[in-house]
Amino acid sequence: MLPWGSHRTHFLSLQAVVKTEILEADLLAQIDLDRLPQHIAIIMDGNGRWAKKRRLPRIAGHRAGIRAVRQAVEASARLGIPYLTLYAFSVENWKRPRTEIKLLMALLREYLKKEIGELNRQNIRLGVIGRVADLPKPVQADLRAALEKTRQNTGMRLTLALNYGARTEVVDAVRALVEQLRYNGTIDIDEATFSRFLYTRDVPDPDLLIRTSGELRLSNFLLWQVAYSEIWVTDTLWPSIRREITHPDCPGAPPAGHLPDWLGTPLALSYRPASCG
Repeated sequence: MLPWGSHRTHFLSLQAVVKTEILEADLLAQIDLDRLPQHIAIIMDGNGRWAKKRRLPRIAGHRAGIRAVRQAVEASARLGIPYLTLYAFSVENWKRPRTEIKLLMALLREYLKKEIGELNRQNIRLGVIGRVADLPKPVQADLRAALEKTRQNTGMRLTLALNYGARTEVVDAVRALVEQLRYNGTIDIDEATFSRFLYTRDVPDPDLLIRTSGELRLSNFLLWQVAYSEIWVTDTLWPSIRREITHPDCPGAPPAGHLPDWLGTPLALSYRPASCG
């Protein structure tokens, strides 16, 4: 027979699970599934500030950010979002301290190795955009393995923007156009033609761009592709987004109505009441 303390812990855990399921069902009922976006792009900002507010090292913020990635990916897949693009590492991020860059690359490799099984279980196909050839060789190897292991999946396309910059993307597209001009001798250039030379040529432009941490700028992310995207900015820091923007009872969290009414929230099913706060 279990002691009272164990019974109470079990009851509280069960109560939290039931509460989560009820909240998820309520949030899901508020979402018009016929009007969900086809492609969501996210600028995941605020890991460092999240750690600083808690007097933790920056790496703790990045680790918390990965947990938020995991929940955001799962929630988007469960909602049936076909495309999700995450701004994971920009070309400007090389300016950060070498130690931090080394840790970020280690976390990326850890994520790629640990999440493959879960991505396959959810039928998620991994993609990558950016100047991948300039990443460290071990990271490139892990990326190739992850891409190959999820290549046959037919569900959501999860794209990681790594060593990515929109301006470098445009420069690379122009270079490719020039090469084709040299080869063919002529080429008709219009918007559709130019788009076929971008990193994102095999995915549709985002319907919705989400930016966390309250910064009102695009930070060199998908400048061509978001020309007609709806942009939603939240003050919530990325590691907290999994709990705060999805549940209005959390202190300081915006109500669900602050999200685009045609979307609800792509992260609605990420709520975890035990971590609210």
